[in-house]
Amino acid sequence: MDATFKIWETSRKLYLKLIENYSLEQLNKIPEGFSNNLAWNLGHIIVAQQGLVYRLSGLPIYVNDEMNNTYKNGSKPTGTTTQAEIDELKELLFSLIEKTKEDYANGKFVTFTEYTTGTGFHLASTLEAMNFNNYHEALHMGFMMNIRKFI
Repeated sequence: MDATFKIWETSRKLYLKLIENYSLEQLNKIPEGFSNNLAWNLGHIIVAQQGLVYRLSGLPIYVNDEMNNTYKNGSKPTGTTTQAEIDELKELLFSLIEKTKEDYANGKFVTFTEYTTGTGFHLASTLEAMNFNNYHEALHMGFMMNIRKFI
């Protein structure tokens, strides 16, 4: 499990480093040919982790309904993300890692509802969901690296 958390922490540091290089206007820009932006991708990885790891484990998520609905799977940016929202997302990048590590250490992940992702990955346990989350975040980092070429 240490490796899974280490990869996740490193990934989140890379996300923070990437977004800190752009203005709020750039974070919100949806380049031609794209359906989302850097801000949406940042929010999406946070919300997706909560769904994959917590919701599928039958536990409450640590993001509010508005954030969940704004960035959940299948959503698209519908407005401008504010600087306050970006600041909150940046804080959640790391606070949710710590919360997940704490909950894992305290044995909170007892049950899991098996789930097959839209890309065909079958997740049968919380550990598999955590490992898939790292894969999912890597995909979105790739999307963001592509978007940044056009902003």
